[in-house]
Amino acid sequence: MANEPVNVNEFQELARQALSKMYYDFYAGGAEDQDTLKENTEAFQRIKIRPRVLVDVSKIDMTRTVLGYKISVPIMISPVAFQQLAHPEGEVATARAAAAYNTIMILSCRSSCTLEEVASSCNAVRFFQLYVFKRRDVSAQLVQRAERNGYKAIVLTVDTPRIGRREADIRNKMIRPKPKNFEGLISSDSNDSKIEAFFKKNYDDSLSWEDIGWLRTITTLPILLKGILTREDASKAVAAGVAGIIVSNHGGRQLDYAPATISVLEEVVEAVGGRIPVLVDGGVRRGTDVFKALALGAQAVLVGRPVIYGVAAKGENGVRSVMEMLKNELEITMALSGCPTLNHITRSHVMTHHHPCSNL
Repeated sequence: MANEPVNVNEFQELARQALSKMYYDFYAGGAEDQDTLKENTEAFQRIKIRPRVLVDVSKIDMTRTVLGYKISVPIMISPVAFQQLAHPEGEVATARAAAAYNTIMILSCRSSCTLEEVASSCNAVRFFQLYVFKRRDVSAQLVQRAERNGYKAIVLTVDTPRIGRREADIRNKMIRPKPKNFEGLISSDSNDSKIEAFFKKNYDDSLSWEDIGWLRTITTLPILLKGILTREDASKAVAAGVAGIIVSNHGGRQLDYAPATISVLEEVVEAVGGRIPVLVDGGVRRGTDVFKALALGAQAVLVGRPVIYGVAAKGENGVRSVMEMLKNELEITMALSGCPTLNHITRSHVMTHHHPCSNL
């Protein structure tokens, strides 16, 4: 069994072997120089853990509550578009793995499977990720369908007024599949196979803080904003009355040279001051990464690419394996750091290069 992966990074290699270059590059790539993409993982590596010893860690509890929903481990699944490019079962495979792990999956509005298919595939808590379209009725209909099908929150992506320049996709002449959720809502022409053209034509780049109020009027579901990277915008999000924030740079796919998410997590957490939960995604590849994010104030992390690498390599079982690996690594990290529960993980358990060994 030489090719049985023992960590998430080995799943990436299996995915590279399983996928065509065009699709692998689509999932793995970032914008322009891919600086933010690299920084997302490297910034985690610069943070060191300060373990405490002689703590009873005979029982480790990794459960957490997010927006009132209990999950078995503080690792959720990020919205990732077009998962059938990775595996024929697409988002249904990912949803089943999330259900098996008793965690929350956020379904991309640009999913290959419809939100109804995913909802009926298994029983789990799911959130729905939304883009706002120039035709507001399209977004409103998607929100209503999500609500009707039991999705528990709306995750509004706020870092995409335009689509980032992903040069691998441009070079590979990446063809955009038709997003199933938009069938009958948005008319499609031949030019729309180019992702940029479709975005420009349909996505609303005039979206502003005032529109959060509009979104709150069309749904009773809690709204999370995904794509916040500064204390200024974190404060505005709280003022706008949203239910939570996801610190995210879109996996390095939007603005290049934006900071790594883990390096700005603390400033966002401080600005929010415990009023709403702060989640983080981008660059999480190890249980130690999850531990570091929790120590810096995240309520949970989200993983995107590791899930795609798992589904590309081995379908639902691949996603299960990836979740299992991250969960097991987190458990060992907690035990070796003297943290029997997630609440034991504090700021004093990590040192960042800004201020080593300080509790600031």
